[in-house]
Amino acid sequence: MNPRLDQPLRLGTRRSKLAMSQSGHVADAVRAITGRPVELVEITTYGDVSREHLAQIGGTGVFVTALRDALLRGEVDFAVHSLKDLPTSQPEELVIAAMPPREDPRDALVARDGLTFEQLPDGARVGTGSPRRMAQLNHYARTLGKRIETVAIRGNVDTRIGFVRDGELDAVVLAAAGLNRIGRSAEATDFLSVDNVLPAPGQGALAVECLASDAELIAALAELDDPHTRAAVTAERSLLAALEAGCSAPVGALADLLADGQAVNEMRLRGVVGTLDGATLVQLSTTGPVPQSYDEAIALGRELADEMLAKGAAGLMGERSL
Repeated sequence: MNPRLDQPLRLGTRRSKLAMSQSGHVADAVRAITGRPVELVEITTYGDVSREHLAQIGGTGVFVTALRDALLRGEVDFAVHSLKDLPTSQPEELVIAAMPPREDPRDALVARDGLTFEQLPDGARVGTGSPRRMAQLNHYARTLGKRIETVAIRGNVDTRIGFVRDGELDAVVLAAAGLNRIGRSAEATDFLSVDNVLPAPGQGALAVECLASDAELIAALAELDDPHTRAAVTAERSLLAALEAGCSAPVGALADLLADGQAVNEMRLRGVVGTLDGATLVQLSTTGPVPQSYDEAIALGRELADEMLAKGAAGLMGERSL
């Protein structure tokens, strides 16, 4: 018998309820694949303890650096990240061994009195910590002939929804995937169409990361990988990287797989960048064959980024976090 079978695999995770839920699902899948016990190792990241807004602390890597450090020190065997939190540059010593099937990538609105976004009153106060959401929500409101006030907030799901329950805000915007994963999607009063609000690159997807030298674990984790999810989010993150923007930049992107009957044969990549007040948006899309390799997915993102830059995207991003 392999002596390693009794030895638990240590999964590094952030401490939040959402992170623990995400990591718990991955742990169950890894137990089933490997036959080994998996224990969660809770790690506090800078993004968890800092009370500054993400746009101020840069966004890039604040939720993942401590997890990666624990991997490199050998304190955990693998880690689970929300993919949208990962910097676009990948350390050589680490590898994203799996991207499981993506959850709902959309943004969700939790508003008072069951209101949808279109039903919000003029001047409604809408909470979000994301410059990307602020730009697109303000633009969406403008197309409806009204104005909203976006209010910068931080905190976990309970804290954010609490702002609405307590009457401080009319609504907050959260990732639908997060609400789904902790069983609270029923609290959403509206799911925002990606035709109006594009998500963050990689939103709704998870990244399972381990040491590049651990071939046995890489092979086991690879069974969790979803090729379509990987192709889509690789293209989205390539767009983000080519715009030289960090996680806190007002960039939205989504790659859709387009099916002709049963066969998935094309991928449409949409990207947006805008000013925080929503007055100016650069929004473009490109469609091509489904990428069959990492390089093809990267090329799709770079191609759209080049078109967006030619249309003036760089001037809309303000403070950029590299």
